[in-house]
Amino acid sequence: MEAQEIKDFCKEQGLTYKQLAEQIGLSEGGLTNAITNNKITQSIEHSFRMYQKILRLESDLKDYESLKSLLTKILQK
Repeated sequence: MEAQEIKDFCKEQGLTYKQLAEQIGLSEGGLTNAITNNKITQSIEHSFRMYQKILRLESDLKDYESLKSLLTKILQK
């Protein structure tokens, strides 16, 4: 994994390195150092991928909840 992927993700999500580090269980300095030196460990990559997956699942859950609510309204009419 390249550090640029993490940089791009933070930019897209509007996250600081500090915020991302907190979410994946790292210190801000540790994450910043890994990105600056382009030395993303397997542990950092795994945590990052899991965080991305959580965000996707949370988004999917919101979509399903919206659909459920809409269907409930339709069926009550």
